[in-house]
Amino acid sequence: MVKIDEETIQKFKESMRGELIRPGDAGYDDARKIWNGMIDKHPALIARCTGAVDIINAVNFARSSKLLVAVRGGGHNVAGNAVCDGGLVIDLSRMKSIRIDPASRTARAEPGVTWGELDRETQAFGLALPGGMVSTTGIAGLTLGGGYGWLTRKYGMTIDNLLSADVVTADGQFLVASKTENSDLFWGIRGGGGNFGIVTSFEFRLHPVGPTILGGILLHPLAKAKEVLQFYREYMTTAPVELTVAADLATAPKAPHLPEHIQGTPVLVLAICYVGSIEEGKRIIQPLRTFGSPEVDLVGPVPYTALQKMLDAAYPPGWQYYWKSEYVKDLSDDVIDILVDYAANRPSQRSDILFEYLLGAVNQIGDDETPFSHRNAPFVVALGSMWYDRLEDEENIKWAKDLWNALQPFTTGGVYVNFLMTEGTDRVMAAYGKEKYERLVALKNKYDPTNFFSLNQNIKPRK
Repeated sequence: MVKIDEETIQKFKESMRGELIRPGDAGYDDARKIWNGMIDKHPALIARCTGAVDIINAVNFARSSKLLVAVRGGGHNVAGNAVCDGGLVIDLSRMKSIRIDPASRTARAEPGVTWGELDRETQAFGLALPGGMVSTTGIAGLTLGGGYGWLTRKYGMTIDNLLSADVVTADGQFLVASKTENSDLFWGIRGGGGNFGIVTSFEFRLHPVGPTILGGILLHPLAKAKEVLQFYREYMTTAPVELTVAADLATAPKAPHLPEHIQGTPVLVLAICYVGSIEEGKRIIQPLRTFGSPEVDLVGPVPYTALQKMLDAAYPPGWQYYWKSEYVKDLSDDVIDILVDYAANRPSQRSDILFEYLLGAVNQIGDDETPFSHRNAPFVVALGSMWYDRLEDEENIKWAKDLWNALQPFTTGGVYVNFLMTEGTDRVMAAYGKEKYERLVALKNKYDPTNFFSLNQNIKPRK
């Protein structure tokens, strides 16, 4: 660990409008914890920033002190890069300013904002931003990696709706990134993650959505999952882009609104969002509601904000999370058999297998427009191993890895960067493809040649 004299630390503390937290301070243990309970790191300093100047001062302090730096937004960060041992955490979670311009249908938001907080503001004007399927997700990390959500098939990914960003680079410069200013940096942050700087403010394009939409869930017992998924596969290829249906092999919660006989049992969940006329939506989803006679049908008119919180309870903070993910070429019978078999043999009943049909507005964007790749992949599959007891780490991690290995013959070879754990350079390259990865390396050489921002899905500069 780097030794820093007390006078230097005090000068840094005095330069901050926000709080500087150190080991032994009240609140240190809470401040170092993140959503994934597997992550247990002890930073030397945590700088809770309140604005761009705090961030600039933190970057300059860390650079001059040769400290390892982690950057924390407002959400999950399953891989654990939001915190570090012995270094400085630049914590943006208190930066929650949101400004909506209903006339221009734009939003300006700071990096500590979560999706639920943004939805609350945008929905007051009947507007929404594509991205996020769990309201506790942070907008910063999701945006920088791409951003799938309920509205993606209709309105594109979050990065496709990013208009500009304010960025603090590794040398402490404050830059505006847009199509007309620092356009190379703007290209890089739309999928390249936190490799090139810290975004202090995002400007987004919004779309008319809600406040009431058609949404909810259908539940089938696991025994019927194969035939329902075969139907789902064919149905989604002709479904309008206004409709998103995420399929989840999970466990039915013990909840009073569910029939007692299905609570706590393995199920297939079809989670539905239709953006458009509710009556038209009811007509379109009728085949889904009738095929296989779902045990539970909780689909109806709901507030869009309620839909965005629908899956929250399935992903509580503090549990152990280990993810693997792939794009699959097709939801073939072989793939379905593998998914259903592994769902039936989960060591933890809290683990799930979530997959989503993606095609629509996503693959209408030119592939070269952003670093984000694999826009033509029809399905993304997220293997979410989740458990509580650390003594059960090995078997739960093994389950996810074994399932991932079983799927390899059916995958595209690509991966969604926001679903990566710490999996090495080859997997980061797989998120972008060789050509785009080399372009990102060139950007890294320009904006962060020393790899100051290394705790991320890292694109290493080339010396």
